[in-house]
Amino acid sequence: MDRELVARQEAMLRIFAPSRRVPAVLAADADAGAMVLEEVLPGTIAEDLPRESLPQRWGELLTALHAVPAPEEWPWDLRGRFDEAFARIGGRLSEPAIGARIGQADWQRSIQRCESLLDTQPTRVLLHGDLHLGNVLDGGPERRLIAIDPKACVGDPCFDAVDYVVAGAGHEGVEARCHQVATACGLDGDRLYAWSRVIAPMFAIAHLTYGGPEQAIDELLALVR
Repeated sequence: MDRELVARQEAMLRIFAPSRRVPAVLAADADAGAMVLEEVLPGTIAEDLPRESLPQRWGELLTALHAVPAPEEWPWDLRGRFDEAFARIGGRLSEPAIGARIGQADWQRSIQRCESLLDTQPTRVLLHGDLHLGNVLDGGPERRLIAIDPKACVGDPCFDAVDYVVAGAGHEGVEARCHQVATACGLDGDRLYAWSRVIAPMFAIAHLTYGGPEQAIDELLALVR
């Protein structure tokens, strides 16, 4: 076990603890690189929850998480997250199956859109940083939605909703889901849609890698261009 990774995860969970929307850290041993976390019950992942109720529940989750103040001089921000992601994932454009569908011009367009959004963030909050449908669990009627595995960074609150929005590709559609989520979460719909265009190629690469539905891939690629 990576001791540094475990220590970082423990710190992030403890920071978000006042929200009651992350699992509690019951015990931690820094030397062993181990933690004992509260069990989340029933623990159903958000992807398997009723779709019609999820936007409102997601909005409540974001409100609770974003109400936690960012510690002074928090070392991680959204710009750094994207610098790493674009460098790591961008290397995959050299793979024939991916390069045939996503070109360097598409990738650079997404980077430029990202830079524009980062340069114009009207509000910066402490973000979960990796809030996709597989990282949110049902904690029951008392705890409600619980976020796991935070990669806490400071940045635009829209970012914690964008993975959920883009996951609408091939379902009700990204634009329709963007409207639902922006309304439920009290977010700027135009910025949220702009963020969806930034991460669309990353989702497309994942679908191309794992045999995702062509309908979703086509919609994601249309967002890139």
